[in-house]
Amino acid sequence: MQFAFTEDQRAVVEAVRELLADSCTPADLRRQLAAGEAVDAGRWTAIRDMGLIGLCAPESAGGLGLGMVELAAVAEIAGYVGLPEPLVELAGVAVPLLAGLADDRGWLARVLDGAVVALGHPADPFVAGADAADALLLDHGGELHLVERPAVSLVRQQSFDPFRRLFRVDWTPTAATRVGTGWGQAADRGALLGAAQLVGIAQRAIDMAVAHAGDRQQFGKPIGSYQAVKHLAADAQVKVEFARPVVHAAAAELPLGTLAARARVAHAAIAAGEAAHRATRNAVQIHGAMGMTWEVDLHFWVKRALALRHAWGTAADHFATIAERIDTLPTGADLTFASAMAVPG
Repeated sequence: MQFAFTEDQRAVVEAVRELLADSCTPADLRRQLAAGEAVDAGRWTAIRDMGLIGLCAPESAGGLGLGMVELAAVAEIAGYVGLPEPLVELAGVAVPLLAGLADDRGWLARVLDGAVVALGHPADPFVAGADAADALLLDHGGELHLVERPAVSLVRQQSFDPFRRLFRVDWTPTAATRVGTGWGQAADRGALLGAAQLVGIAQRAIDMAVAHAGDRQQFGKPIGSYQAVKHLAADAQVKVEFARPVVHAAAAELPLGTLAARARVAHAAIAAGEAAHRATRNAVQIHGAMGMTWEVDLHFWVKRALALRHAWGTAADHFATIAERIDTLPTGADLTFASAMAVPG
């Protein structure tokens, strides 16, 4: 399997990195939080104008027609900058769901034009960002329902991440709201893109910790010169380096829809979750007591990691998928991680 990005893929990734690095700084996050805004209008307009919402939408519908490999790279950048807006869930889960419907009631075109559709997937009892959505895709007994925002009642729930605004949605399913019989690959897409964001979060936590360790002086020299501090950062970086290629492989194989491909997604979710946990924990330790305070920007990434780690299934769910793959498909040194296993027989 070829893991290197093509020139076109690198161009997309670098353009997104430049946009979000400039528009989503810790100062921007603090300003947005103080204003109580779920979405920064200027940043969201720039994201929409770049065509990122339609990254995976068919070209015939006005999208870019790209795939999960590109979107996973974008999701990692979103995690790295702590992006509050629902770009990843909208572009990677809601848009493919709408594109796969026999009748999307015109909502795919509306989303590509700037509307927001929030997700009420059965993997999560609460809906993130429902208050800023124009419509919601909701579950009822495994069926997919498309409901416009005025037709639902929202009850705000507590969330550890202040930018992940959670709501219980009270609504009444009807034949008119039913648009599909199932969710397809939505949970796997969500888990994969959550894993990509967690890799970005982990890398940002490490980078912040390393920068702090280079600036913080103790006993006349930077704390980063002490071996114990170096080991904390290195240990976390190893976790990230092992998780990132698993996420890339899962993104490449997910469209195949096989059990082996689904197990790769589960592996990515577990590996990325562990990397984010280790990186944020070690980063807090490197910062010392101040690492737990509001004044240190690190808290944004600590909270996002905790919020995302189980948003699309628990570790037990992912381990169950891996166990099913081990029990039903050949394993061994030349088979367990072979990309050929992902190809339908």
